[in-house]
Amino acid sequence: MSDCTYNKVTQEIVDKLKDIVSAKYVVYDDPEKLEPYSHDEIVEKSYAKMPEVVIKPRTAEEISHVMKLANIERIPITPRGAGSGLSGGAVPLYGGILLSVERMNEILEIDKENLMAVVEPGVVTNDINEKVKEYGLFFAGYPMSVESCFIGGNVAENAGGGRAVKYGVTGRYILGLEVVTPEGDIINLGGKRVKDVVGYDFIKLMVGSEGTLGIFTKIIIKLLPLPTEKIDLLVLFKDVETAVQMVPKIIGNGKIIPTSMEFIDRFSMQTAYKYLNEPYPHEEAGAMLLIEIDGNSKTQLEEEYETIGEFCLENDAIDVLVADNYTTQERVWKVRRNIPEALTAYSSSKSSEDIVVPLSNIPKILPELKVIADKYNVLIPCFGHAGDGNIHSTIIKKPEMEIEEWKVTLEEVRSEVYKKVVELGGTISGEHGIGHKRKKYLDMVLEPVTVELMKRVKLAFDPNNILNPGKIFDL
Repeated sequence: MSDCTYNKVTQEIVDKLKDIVSAKYVVYDDPEKLEPYSHDEIVEKSYAKMPEVVIKPRTAEEISHVMKLANIERIPITPRGAGSGLSGGAVPLYGGILLSVERMNEILEIDKENLMAVVEPGVVTNDINEKVKEYGLFFAGYPMSVESCFIGGNVAENAGGGRAVKYGVTGRYILGLEVVTPEGDIINLGGKRVKDVVGYDFIKLMVGSEGTLGIFTKIIIKLLPLPTEKIDLLVLFKDVETAVQMVPKIIGNGKIIPTSMEFIDRFSMQTAYKYLNEPYPHEEAGAMLLIEIDGNSKTQLEEEYETIGEFCLENDAIDVLVADNYTTQERVWKVRRNIPEALTAYSSSKSSEDIVVPLSNIPKILPELKVIADKYNVLIPCFGHAGDGNIHSTIIKKPEMEIEEWKVTLEEVRSEVYKKVVELGGTISGEHGIGHKRKKYLDMVLEPVTVELMKRVKLAFDPNNILNPGKIFDL
């Protein structure tokens, strides 16, 4: 089936959906209530699409019945978590049924003996860490938007985050999944096992599949002992070049692997401070690194931060500020967390990208982005997870540019950015996903035969192409 030959949702279908999940959890023929489900966090309205009906199931069995109905009636279904994505992945491109997992929000089990948690997909990721902290544990694969995103969306996108330098991304910690397939079967993959090589690794396939191969209903997460100590360093540099050159130097030094290493350029810093209504305290700084280290020995961490700080000062850092308590740590991280919102407040005419290159090429990509920005008379402020090669580059329209010119320019800028990233051994998304925002650029990073194999996998799981159609690629 192609991506556009679907049937419409009728009153008869709505009545059947109400029989499955109850009328209370079905939204139909109410544009005001449907509208919040028509978009994610992408600011451009062109990526939005209204669903015909929204349903909020509570169990895997309910989702199974819905999927079977959708197959019979040839109606597309779009799964949705918190809607905090930046790729259009949870947008119902072909209308149909929007399936929200917001009611599937229980932490089902904390298994301290096996260092595992079993959760439903609608649990806010931050709530997991708040809960397991009581047991002296934590979920290390968390993203930056911990207070808003759902764990189901994190798994669907294989989200990263600041701690990926030391701990890796979400997928490393997913050991089991209960999944409803596009044809309505309920399957269980993996379990509370660290080792499992029986058959194909469907867990790794599902993680990062952007809701196109199945709907998660239970997730088994590997936990780690919670470090008892952490220290943050705010390292100031005179310019971007000096700051980013330090990133591979610190990692390549080999002596200390930071928990996270965030890069922030001057524009991003100033915009965030203004957004938070706080005075900009670093007038001489053109860029900064926010470096976190953690462990269980305060003495060892003090030695490590002194080593990192001295190394930075030897390599032309202006200053190194130490945050060794909750209040000061929260203050520096608050600025970093609020950069995306600050840039949106600065201009709604923007495109958030999350390019990634090999760590050693971080110093090479940022000057190239500056050249592209100057060429097209746009802004491209950069911040993000420099310690793992993942930079959030935000393409922003200058006030003097007309909106029609901006629409054309944006596509040209994005293409040039992606081209340069690929030339440097990178790719077009590190954690936000392809969705429908980036799918037309897929051939820049994947060979045609690879994309064709992916399409075959998709149709093997979803022969009627009804689950989240139009994402990653078109059929």
